[in-house]
Amino acid sequence: MSGQSEVSIEEVRRVAELANLELTAEEEPRMQRDLNAILGYIEQLSELDTSSVAPMAQVGEVLEDRVVSPHGETLRLDIVQPSLDRADVMASAPETDGRFFKVPKVIER
Repeated sequence: MSGQSEVSIEEVRRVAELANLELTAEEEPRMQRDLNAILGYIEQLSELDTSSVAPMAQVGEVLEDRVVSPHGETLRLDIVQPSLDRADVMASAPETDGRFFKVPKVIER
């Protein structure tokens, strides 16, 4: 990789921590090699001249109730619509305190 520095083991550990992954000491260098290879491929792709390639059609451009902003993201039209009745929604929930859904804890640190 010529245009950028390589991913360090410390960066691999930080990314693994942020992704809540537990990498073994044997997996860290392999992950480092894989990440550096991915960044190398991205660097190769960024060198391609795509100025003569027509943009692909996007589904958002076809939908009537959507708008494409000047920045390219697809947004829904800002139309006021009635929302669901809270009592009806809570009545169909497995567990609730009347105002909020109750769900089991799934992430432990």
